[in-house]
Amino acid sequence: MEHAKKPKVAVIGGGTGMPVLLRGLKNMPIDLVAIVTVADDGGSTGRLRNEMAIPAPGDIRNVIAALSDAEPMLIELFQHRFQVGNGLSGHSLGNLLLAAMTSVTGDFYDGIKEISRVLNVKGTIYPISTENLSLHAKMEDGTVVSGESNIPLSNKKIDHVFLSPQPVKPFNHAVQAIIDADLIVVGPGSLYTSIMPNLIVPSVQEALEKTAAKIVYVCNLMTQAGETTGYTASDHIEAINRHIGRGIVQSIIVHNEQIQEAIREKYAEENAEPVIYDTDRLLALGLEIIEGDIINKQHPALRHDNDKIAELLYSLLVD
Repeated sequence: MEHAKKPKVAVIGGGTGMPVLLRGLKNMPIDLVAIVTVADDGGSTGRLRNEMAIPAPGDIRNVIAALSDAEPMLIELFQHRFQVGNGLSGHSLGNLLLAAMTSVTGDFYDGIKEISRVLNVKGTIYPISTENLSLHAKMEDGTVVSGESNIPLSNKKIDHVFLSPQPVKPFNHAVQAIIDADLIVVGPGSLYTSIMPNLIVPSVQEALEKTAAKIVYVCNLMTQAGETTGYTASDHIEAINRHIGRGIVQSIIVHNEQIQEAIREKYAEENAEPVIYDTDRLLALGLEIIEGDIINKQHPALRHDNDKIAELLYSLLVD
């Protein structure tokens, strides 16, 4: 008897938000694909990009760690960051392994594939591009800030972001995964520096328009200083619409409980505050609002709960 085909779920993003979703989703009976930004240029990643002219490995590394079913010690080793004051200081072992495997195989994606095999990764990981891309932001005052790590530091309002070199060549497998998906999950994560660098790749935009998949945005819990200061939930959606057009994102997932005062105070020190879910404006934008208690109450920082968010997303496939 033939097994029923597993539903295909594509998660698009990067940064610290994406691995949280993936840790929960990897345990669901789905065909999971992670489509990851390669525009990061900070720290170890930035140094390897400059020295080896490879796409940014940092976000890919975190996704491999999240989807790996290897021994915890092996994952800890993969994520280890050297602290000693020498040529290795600041480098993550996983970044170095990705750079080395790219050199051995001659191809960035083949390097990802081999390390995924060694670390027993559940699901498939695609970079959005195998080019060495740079992110730039045009600010509302007309100035341009270059470099993913520099954009939030400018403390100016972002009008839009763009990539170089142009034309950007997407990774074809990533584009096809979007077209073939049953559910596409965008976010959570830094809106302009982790999520947009995937969405603004031209063929990706076309694939999002073409796919029959439901496209869901998982809204951030808190604003991010220098990136989304003062943003409501609808401001996040409007920013996506401004970059790729209206109507592509159909649903938004929001947390529906009050955030504890102690956590709010902690984030206030970083000039961050809870994202206001302005329901009327979201409805006016034509969005389906999906609410749930989706935070991890045991975590000292504010994080989406791996299992709660995975179960909520899976319920969208079986409705």
